[in-house]
Amino acid sequence: MSEQTVLLNAEETTRLIEAIGVLYPNAKAELTHSNAFELLIAVILSAQTTDVGVNKVTPLLFETYPTPEQMMEADLSDIMDKLKTIGLYRNKAKFIKQCARELVERFNGEVPRTHKELESLPGVGRKTANVVMSVAFDEPAIAVDTHVERISKRFNICDQKANVRQVEDALMEKIPKDLWSVAHHRLIFFGRYQCPARSHNHDDCIHKVKEAMTSLEIK
Repeated sequence: MSEQTVLLNAEETTRLIEAIGVLYPNAKAELTHSNAFELLIAVILSAQTTDVGVNKVTPLLFETYPTPEQMMEADLSDIMDKLKTIGLYRNKAKFIKQCARELVERFNGEVPRTHKELESLPGVGRKTANVVMSVAFDEPAIAVDTHVERISKRFNICDQKANVRQVEDALMEKIPKDLWSVAHHRLIFFGRYQCPARSHNHDDCIHKVKEAMTSLEIK
């Protein structure tokens, strides 16, 4: 009979997030945007695509169609042409055109500020809504992407079999609300730049976290 994994408690989880903050003090959203509309579109485009890839296509896209009104009237084939270097670009082009139309027709061209309204838009799920709520509107939220889920399980913040919503719930339960948004970015940076999904020496990841924790204790 295998021994059950002991999960981190709230205090231990918060210390982990603070330690990662020592390693990545400037962790923040890396999708290029200048307003809530651009952020919403960029996050929709980022599904199964790197932020770097998205940032290569959005400057021209936003220069050509800077408002929901202009994007909803855009020729679909032209949107597709501007997105063709990223994954699933055909479906994403349809989503962002439909999303722009609904922003205009249902929300007077403004990005809504509630989870329910955001998730009612084409191409927008809970993760995307959380990113927009957090980054665009400074509302406490934890968006669980692949990095956040993987690191949360790697450090036993949540059960290994937890689904995405259960990971989010565990993080919200164990981390103070005023750290939710920054915790999301710190976990992403740690997963992206220190503890990737590919095979690596995880002992080095643990060592860096412990060193960061020690520096916190010294302070």
